[in-house]
Amino acid sequence: MKLLLAGGGTGGHLFPAIALAEQLKSEEPQGEVLFVGTEKGLEARMLPELGWNLKTIEMSGWAGLGGLARLKVLGKLTKSFVQSRKILREFNPDVVVGVGGYASVPALLAAKTLGIPYLVHEQNAWPGLANRLLGHWAKRVCLSFDEADRAFHRSPTVLTGNPVRSAMEECPSLREEKLCLLVFGGSQGARAINRAVVAALTHLSEWRDKLEIVHQSGQLDYEETVRGYKENDWPNADVRPFINDMAKAYANSTLIVCRAGATTLAELTACGRPAILVPYPHAAAGHQSGNAQALAAKGAAMVLEERDLTAERLGQLVSGLLHDRTSLKSMSAAAKGLARPGAAARLLKECRAVISETM
Repeated sequence: MKLLLAGGGTGGHLFPAIALAEQLKSEEPQGEVLFVGTEKGLEARMLPELGWNLKTIEMSGWAGLGGLARLKVLGKLTKSFVQSRKILREFNPDVVVGVGGYASVPALLAAKTLGIPYLVHEQNAWPGLANRLLGHWAKRVCLSFDEADRAFHRSPTVLTGNPVRSAMEECPSLREEKLCLLVFGGSQGARAINRAVVAALTHLSEWRDKLEIVHQSGQLDYEETVRGYKENDWPNADVRPFINDMAKAYANSTLIVCRAGATTLAELTACGRPAILVPYPHAAAGHQSGNAQALAAKGAAMVLEERDLTAERLGQLVSGLLHDRTSLKSMSAAAKGLARPGAAARLLKECRAVISETM
């Protein structure tokens, strides 16, 4: 199979695509994979490091822009559409999968005009604008949540789950001998979480010599976050702008403080890790709060809305859970019970079905 994966920008879109690419290579070592994204997205830095082929197009986002800025984006869309057609003609894929993000729009439009079948993969319970529009012509719309079905009326939908990288599904159980708090706010970091965790260190003084903290700050807040740990004299803090090996970070963690994006939750459940979720308050249709509450209702996580995110409250939650090993294990088991293992294999199966239908 020759598979083209279009989209990215953030880890929430990119990581499921990487998981699908890994699945194809594990099932068909001779299979070919090409990613299409932008130079500004996470894919431009991460995919070459992982050894995946990437072609970039000139495209930018639409959300939150004024009228003049949107006209400029439409101009870029025309150019990126031409670039995408050229890439598709050269690679000649059997099927294209759009994983969301603005880079997927011109690539899927180009696939439509060239008669190349495409699928859309939707990570969230409520789809973004790009996937809602492009889903009209998709041969399949593959869903991570049943609820997303209501947004698609013209194309067949199938519940595949949200693919996670293979190492996530092999994550070991919680370790007994060491305590590690993993903190991250998505691939670009989250300032509110960064500052709240650093401020909460004064409320975690009893854990100073017992708790390792691994903290993905994002590039913009990296220096400030490092300085915060030094000023609080925290002896065992590993602060990084970005964590390349998230599977290892999950495996070493006891408890996680993070956002509640769909891909993050898929990884949490695949790894079976208890979490304190701080939903991004400006997510479209409030979907992160909905995601977080769904996990909390099953006993897999605690939710702390950003408006309630104080140093004292966060410190109390973290300390309380570290003292309560029984609750940590219970949350871990509940999270694992919500996982949908094999999502990448199911999505790849749909790709093969679409290819067969169009032959």
